[in-house]
Formats: sequence, C-alpha cells, structure tokens
Amino acid sequence: MNLLSILEQTVRISIPYLYAAAGGVLAERAGVVSLGLEGFMLSGAFAAVLGTSLTGNPWVGILCGMVGGLLFGGLHAVGSLRFKADQIVIGIALNLLAVGATRLFLKLVYKSSSNSGRVVGFGDGAGELATFHNPLLWVGLAIMPAVAWLVDKTPFGLRVRAAGEHPQAAESLGVPVGRVRAIAVALSGVLAALGGVYLALDQHQFTDEMTAGRGFIALAAIITGSWRPLRAGLACVAFAAAESLQIQLQTLQLLPSQLLSTLPYLLTIVVLVGWVGRSRSPAALGKVV
Repeated sequence: MNLLSILEQTVRISIPYLYAAAGGVLAERAGVVSLGLEGFMLSGAFAAVLGTSLTGNPWVGILCGMVGGLLFGGLHAVGSLRFKADQIVIGIALNLLAVGATRLFLKLVYKSSSNSGRVVGFGDGAGELATFHNPLLWVGLAIMPAVAWLVDKTPFGLRVRAAGEHPQAAESLGVPVGRVRAIAVALSGVLAALGGVYLALDQHQFTDEMTAGRGFIALAAIITGSWRPLRAGLACVAFAAAESLQIQLQTLQLLPSQLLSTLPYLLTIVVLVGWVGRSRSPAALGKVV
C-alpha cells in the first residue's frame, strides 16, 4: 500500500466530515440537536451543482451551496425555535425533505433520477496531489480551529455556550437566547452544506443521496469529541482514516468487499458505544426555552 496515497485519501475523505462536524458543534453547543446535518450537506451539494451548471463558475456554485444550507438551517431554526417542535423530529424531517427535494429537482432539471450532468469543479490535474489544488480542502482543514476560536474566544461564542449550558441564566443577563440559537443553527446549515459542496465539486456532479450517511458519522465525531471542536476534528480524521484503510484493503482482495465496506460504520458504532457514557453534552441540549 502506498503511504502517500493513503494520507492523501484520508485528507480528502475527512473534509466533508470536518465541515459537517463544525456546523454540528456550533449548533449543539448552542443547545440545538443537529440531526439534520445529512440534509444540510445534500441540499448544499445539489445547489452547488445547479449553480455551477447554470453559470459555469464553481465559485458561484459554492455561493449557491451555502445559500441552500442556509435555507435548510433556517427551516430547522423556525421549526425547532419558533414553533418549538421536537428537534430530533425536525432533523429527521429535514433529512427526508432533502432526499425528496433533490431527487425531484434532479428529475426536473437534469431529466435523470440518479445523477446530474458533469460540471466544472476543483481539484483537477494529474498525480496524487491533485486533490490539494482544491481551495475548499484548505478551508476544510482550517474550519475546526476557526470554530474553536469562535466558540472559545469571542463574545458570540460565550453567548453560544451560555445558550447551550444555562439559557435561563443567560436570559436573565440580557442574552437573547432564541436569537443566538437561531444564528448558530443558520451557520450550522451553511458550514455543513460546504461539506456537500466539496463532495459535489470534487466529483464534478450530483448523484442521488451522494452524502451516504456522512452527516451521521460527523454527528458521531461530535459526540466522540465531547462537543469540543478540535477533538471532534480529530475524530473526523480517525473515521476518514478507517474509510481510507477500507478502500485500500479492498484493492488487496483479502476479504469480501461487502464486509470491508462496513468497516467505517462498525467503527462508528463501537466508538459511540464506548464513548457516549463518558462524554458530557451541553446541559440544555434539546431543551426548549
């Protein structure tokens, strides 16, 4: 096995996880359950491909993907904060809505039920290091330190932490908890959507349900990292390394490919079973204010 190839593959695979986990950490530290990360990513991926195909400009595609994530993040905020619906139910509903809506527009726009046409993207070129030509990769590598700084070192981050730990005390001091949570959820949608944008522009097309559970693995990384951005980022890289190892083992044909393809998900289950009792979630996570 080529070590450089494994490292490049691990970095490439980890980027969508990092974006999604960054968004999830921000929302959950504010006290809102982020079960809709998969929907945010899927909406961002489709919007990015649609914007790119209409304009021929991947930078416009990135902007469209962020708008798509913002729209779904706004729906989450309205449902869970304005109408005080169950946050878990809202997250599941958004995931189902994203799957259905992208499938519908895929059929309407591209006349296909499986994939869009090819679009321009990033990361083109020859050689194993072609992936590093993608600017979204470098932003993805920096996203967790940036979120850690935002949460731990800024006045807005202090309000986010207060909203997720002691919302009543925060309100008594004049912190608009509902507004802080809404902003955190909206930003969560944008950040997670960038994970979908990266996938779509790296693959130069949108395919039906292309996120393939990455939002849920990102959520597992958040729990593994005890809702701390940098720890969650390390967990994302660990999950990506497991997936990269699985791909490399498939090429050796030592075990059935169907068994090897379950490796990242088995690792997720094992980590969650071993970690969930040790990590402490924000005290007001999922609680309506």
